[in-house]
Amino acid sequence: MGRALLLVMDSFGIGSADDAERYGDAGADTLGHIAAACAAGRAGENEHRTGPLRLPVLTSLGLGAAAQAATGTLPPGLEGGVAEGLWGYAAEVSKGKDTPSGHWEIAGYPVPFDWGYFPREVPCFPPKLIAAIVKEAGLAGVLGQRHASGTQIIAELGAESIETGKPIFYTSTDSVLQIAAHEEAFGLERLLSLCEIARRHVDHLNIGRVIARPFVGDAVGGFTRTANRRDYAVPPPSDTLLDVAERAGRGIVTIGKIGDIFAHRGTGEIVKGPSNDALIDRTLEAMGRLPDGGLLFANYVDFDTLYGHRRDIPGYAGALEQFDMRLPQILTRLGEEDLLIITADHGCDPSWTGTDHTREFVPVLARLGKRTGPIGRRDSFADMAASVAEHLRLDWQGAGKSFL
Repeated sequence: MGRALLLVMDSFGIGSADDAERYGDAGADTLGHIAAACAAGRAGENEHRTGPLRLPVLTSLGLGAAAQAATGTLPPGLEGGVAEGLWGYAAEVSKGKDTPSGHWEIAGYPVPFDWGYFPREVPCFPPKLIAAIVKEAGLAGVLGQRHASGTQIIAELGAESIETGKPIFYTSTDSVLQIAAHEEAFGLERLLSLCEIARRHVDHLNIGRVIARPFVGDAVGGFTRTANRRDYAVPPPSDTLLDVAERAGRGIVTIGKIGDIFAHRGTGEIVKGPSNDALIDRTLEAMGRLPDGGLLFANYVDFDTLYGHRRDIPGYAGALEQFDMRLPQILTRLGEEDLLIITADHGCDPSWTGTDHTREFVPVLARLGKRTGPIGRRDSFADMAASVAEHLRLDWQGAGKSFL
């Protein structure tokens, strides 16, 4: 029996979804707008990258063809036929455009309910919620309490947070409460404990995640978020592909923030790393010990956190090209019976207004032996779970239709 690898390029959308207008995202296109900027010379004409977007390996797996099928337009720089692999694109059934919904649906559980969200007003958090957290955690108070970019609000309030001992609370259009504090002055373990307290207090509001955002540095040299981020997510209300694989006794390795997203349920061996490159290294190492019938589920988060949310087109383009250059290391380690799926959980168009995710189609690029050709439009991300389950001969009763 072969193995299965699900690789999520976090936020790598390929065109606005049919319902994007409902989210204010009609016309968003993460890949298309990055490729257009590169072709026009507006994406980092320096020593790191130059010219059109170059993704030869992803293109050979069908990325350009999938993007053209999704939008009707071939992104510049992605010309060339599909040399190997199955290719298509998928629409999200779940409501929202957040990380848990996208990943849960990829794993076979489309979210049927609305998450709770915090309003745009300032302060955005209910006074009773903040008072309860402050009291239980023994805080002097909190800073922020508004919708904000994490890097911007830390730059603005980081020094005051160190001086007063007050952590920074903020949110976004996602169902999330984020808490930032200095890793040394406030303490990493204290921050994680605070997030556990906050997690309990937001449960009744149906908030998807509480995220610890530790940072280091000072007002003179600037502040930098560290790799010790941790997500405190609610567990999926129903079984996912991970649960089914675990019950079947399969080897499971989850890489990056997958363990946090699924509340460490069915997530097997959890491996983390500080960057995409490090997470690819961990992926290669895990492939060496993943047994037949095993499942590897990885998230590469830099596309989203470092470049999408920061609206950094050159940075996103460079990260895509670096990922593409490393893909052959993964492909050469695949056996003839192994299934590889490369996809995304939502979009985060770096050319778009604001700093939030964008509602987009995602690519579905699969490699299984010598199979090639289109798999068309998939009407749910859950088709990937159904396909993995079929490949691994799991008893799948969840959502989705296999494309194998």
